[in-house]
Amino acid sequence: METRGAAAGKSTAAANSGWVVFEGEARQSMTPPRARTWGRRGSTPVVRVRGRGSGRVSMAGMTCYKPGERSRLFYAIREYRGRKNEPKGFGWKDYHYLAIRSPRASGGKPL
Repeated sequence: METRGAAAGKSTAAANSGWVVFEGEARQSMTPPRARTWGRRGSTPVVRVRGRGSGRVSMAGMTCYKPGERSRLFYAIREYRGRKNEPKGFGWKDYHYLAIRSPRASGGKPL
C-alpha cells in the first residue's frame, strides 16, 4: 500500500525514463561508550576509557532507482573534531554537489 506523498513524482520519473531518488542524512557522536565493570564490595575498580570523547561524524547519502537498472548509492562523510574554522556538518553546497554527482555517475541528467 502506497503512502500518499511518499516518493512523489514516481510516475513522472517513469514516464521520462528518470531516476527515483531518496536522500537521507545522519549524525553520530564519536564519544566512547561508558565503561562498566564489577568489583568486590569495598574495592572500586578503575576502568580506563580510551579516546578524547569529542567529535562527530556526519553522513549524507542518496539512493537512486530506475526500472531495469541496478540501484545506486552515493554518499559523503564529514568528520568534525572541533578545530578552528572546521565545518560542523554539511552545508547547502555539499548537498548540491552530492545531488549533481549522483545522476552524472549513473549516466543521467542532473536533478
